[in-house]
Amino acid sequence: MTGMLSPQAKDNLMGALDLTGRVALVTGATSGIGAATAVLLAQRGAHVLVHGRSRSLGESVVAAVRGHGGTADFVAADLREAPSVRQLARRAMDLGGGRVDLLVNNAGIYPLGPTEKTTENEVDAVYAVNVKAPFLLVAELAPAMAERGSGAIVNVSTMVAAFGMAGTALYGSSKAAVELLTKAWAAEYGPRGVRVNAVRPGPTRTEGTAGMSEALDALAAQAPVGRPADPKEIAEAIAYLASDAASFVQGAVLPVDGGRTAV
Repeated sequence: MTGMLSPQAKDNLMGALDLTGRVALVTGATSGIGAATAVLLAQRGAHVLVHGRSRSLGESVVAAVRGHGGTADFVAADLREAPSVRQLARRAMDLGGGRVDLLVNNAGIYPLGPTEKTTENEVDAVYAVNVKAPFLLVAELAPAMAERGSGAIVNVSTMVAAFGMAGTALYGSSKAAVELLTKAWAAEYGPRGVRVNAVRPGPTRTEGTAGMSEALDALAAQAPVGRPADPKEIAEAIAYLASDAASFVQGAVLPVDGGRTAV
C-alpha cells in the first residue's frame, strides 16, 4: 500500500505508527502473538515490558528486542493470582518511569472440550486469566492514562467469541466477556483520552496451537484466506490499534481471522 502513497503521505503514515517514547506492557509475551507484538512495538520505538511466567522465555524475547536495537524488560507474574496481577501493574509502572502508555491484554488460556468434562478448576483458571486479570490491570493502569489524557488499551479476543462452536464454551465465553469489557471501557475511559479496542484473531500458528496440526489447518480452511495466520499478522493489527494511526478508532473489535466471522 505504501508504494501507492506520495512521499508526504508515507511520512505521515509512518509518523502515526511511530511509538517512540511510549511504554507498553504486553501480557503473555513470551511466545506466539504476544512475543510477535512485543518485538513489533519495540521496533516502532516503544519501551516494551514483556510479561510471562517463564524467565528464560521472557529473557529470550527481551534479547530479540535488544538485538534489533529496541528496549525491553521482562516482568514475571502469575495472572491466576490477583495479588500477582496488581504487583505486575506496580512493577510495570516502576520500570516505565512512572507510566504505562499502552496495555496489550494478550495473555490467555484456552482449554477446549465438552462442557460436561470441564472441571471447576478449569473454569476458575480460564476466567481468572482471561477476564479477571485484564479487568484488574485496566483498573490499576487506566486511571493514570486518563489523568494524562492519553493512552491505548488493546484486548486480544478470539473468533469463537463471535459465534458458537462445539468445545469452545468456556474459552469463547471468557473472550466474549473481554469484548464487552472493551466496549464498556471505551465508554468509561474514552472521554478522558484513553482508546480501548480489541482484535479478534482466527486460527494462528503458534507454539500453543502446534499440537492441533491438521485440525488447525482444517479450521482455517473455512475462512476465505484459507490458511492459519502468522503471529506477526495479528501483531500488526494490535500495533495499529495501539498507535495514533487509529486515533479515531474507539470501542472496536477488529476481526483478524482471514474473513471467517464475515463469511
